[in-house]
Amino acid sequence: MRRAAPQRGFTLVEMMIAVTIGLLIMVGVLTLYLNLRRTNDDMANTNSLIENGRFAVQLLQEDLAHAGFWNGYIPQFDDLTSTDVPGDVPLALPPVCGDFSTWTLADKTAALGIAVQSFSAVPPGCSGIVTNLAANSDVLVIRHVDTCVPGVGNCEALTAGKVYFQLSSCDTEPTTSYVLDTSGFTLHQRDCITLAERRTYVTDLYYVRDYAVTPGDGIPTLMRSQFDLSGGDNAQQAAVPLIEGVEALRVELGVDNVSDSGGTVRFDQAVIWADESNKTSPTNRGDGSADGSFIHCGSGSCTVAELMNVVEAKLYVLVRSRAATSGYTSDKTYALGGSTLGPFTDGYKRHLFTSSAALVNVSRRRQTP
Repeated sequence: MRRAAPQRGFTLVEMMIAVTIGLLIMVGVLTLYLNLRRTNDDMANTNSLIENGRFAVQLLQEDLAHAGFWNGYIPQFDDLTSTDVPGDVPLALPPVCGDFSTWTLADKTAALGIAVQSFSAVPPGCSGIVTNLAANSDVLVIRHVDTCVPGVGNCEALTAGKVYFQLSSCDTEPTTSYVLDTSGFTLHQRDCITLAERRTYVTDLYYVRDYAVTPGDGIPTLMRSQFDLSGGDNAQQAAVPLIEGVEALRVELGVDNVSDSGGTVRFDQAVIWADESNKTSPTNRGDGSADGSFIHCGSGSCTVAELMNVVEAKLYVLVRSRAATSGYTSDKTYALGGSTLGPFTDGYKRHLFTSSAALVNVSRRRQTP
């Protein structure tokens, strides 16, 4: 009778070798996982950066495209059908953050004549609206009326006490008649019977704040303040955060101060036509195109004459990733028009978005054959 061979287990050396191999495999798998996770996080940060930048530029472009839209109204100084010396040339800059109840007729005239303003500091009277302005942020102000009619479709219904714009189309009423107010909307449509529609007056103010939610959180954020009725007052409302990660905003303006025949724009004269018979090429009015270098408004340094002739804007938006990338360094600098930022050593990835936006409601009414 044969005895069964004795069973043998792993020796201690074999166990140690097996454990070591297992640990090496686990370390490799863990390293691969961490690398994949780091790569995915980095890609998510980059994708978020690109998405936020594109959204910011698109938002500003769309609002600028509406700048100067007054539902068919054209200021007399830009009306090429007028035969008189313009009587509505703005004499001063319009108020930005003041209560509408304090506006004078001259303030309303200036608001309709100057569709866009920019500042490199807090605008006068706006310290309660523009708070914690980031060091490299301009303040952009855009004016127009709403593109929808109150109460139609998804447009907000008429609200008592709110500021609306109404334009007359009736032949028996002066062709330049309009109302920009909270009441007194008695102008009519072309049939001179039906009351003309009202449009909500809009002023959007954009800037970059140096925090997102809590002061000191270090997340720069694009902000917007809108003109609205609150507490019985029509004024710019508290700014709300729109897009996190927007670190710098610079706006440069294209001014139309030369006619297509080379003449200087002058509004102290009636329109002078190069061809009086065919009404082409006004020699003392702009042609709708920006002339010369784009200008950057310092602390309200742009003049009334420059701002009423703005037909285009260049946008520079610097956006950073939502989180720092460990070990990331860069020697890149970013040219925001006449300003250069960087290099940065904080581990955040950045991308500069640039674009231009034509003020079509201003530029197109100046174009002639």
